[in-house]
Amino acid sequence: MVRQLLNRRVVNNSAYFLLAISRATVINEFTLIQCGRDQIIKTATLLSALSPCSFEFLDFSPIHFLLSVPADEGSLAHRRHVPSRLITVESLTDHLDLDRIFGRKVPLHVDLGCGDGSFLCALAQRMPDKNFLGIERLLNRVRASARKAAILDNVLLLRMEGFYAVRYLLPAESVERFYLLFPDPWPKRGHHRRRIVTPDFLGSIHAALEKNGSIYIATDDVDYFRKIKEIAESNPGFAIREADIDLPQSKFGRIFREKGASVQWLELRRISPVK
Repeated sequence: MVRQLLNRRVVNNSAYFLLAISRATVINEFTLIQCGRDQIIKTATLLSALSPCSFEFLDFSPIHFLLSVPADEGSLAHRRHVPSRLITVESLTDHLDLDRIFGRKVPLHVDLGCGDGSFLCALAQRMPDKNFLGIERLLNRVRASARKAAILDNVLLLRMEGFYAVRYLLPAESVERFYLLFPDPWPKRGHHRRRIVTPDFLGSIHAALEKNGSIYIATDDVDYFRKIKEIAESNPGFAIREADIDLPQSKFGRIFREKGASVQWLELRRISPVK
């Protein structure tokens, strides 16, 4: 069972809630602390959106899970005179209605941790016949992405923790391709549990991918790359390929290239496991 203790944490003038997990104790209620000048969300609204079942996945997640509260229109004041590219989430447990949100039904590509949006927007310009969703939890990065996406009709942004969004907000078989570029490798052994790529994460990715859909993963950390391959090999729902793709450079990709670092690429393609 899960115990939820929510404590206030303010990062980049934004509201965050840190959930500490303990499997030995059961608590039937929890306290929500409102904070942050960029995020003003009524406690009652958020409590109604977070049902007990929405925390089930925390039983197998790292001991600390940081959930960023979705930003509202007011947090992107610099974009008041242009159409918003930010998705407003009314529920943290219901699937997104992607056709309604984008206004058309075409294949969806999702950039997990889209950063400043340079990669996301460059890719969207290359493929105007696709929809692109950038998921990022840091407010300043969302703002940078929003500025770049202002002139693009096929890009939307969601301020949310990536794993949570994949597991709870993306409908089954709704994504043609995911991009996970240079996720934090958490190189210290004691921090490995904070890495985003886990068996459960790949399970959620598999559920969200269309038939024959794929996820591209890039990292400069050799140890993390080996671990990702090991986790992928244990999942019969993916075929592993060495990615040979022509993609725009991301911010971190340019940095590592300038430093002469070797970047490892991997493509995991969704397949139907043999029963």
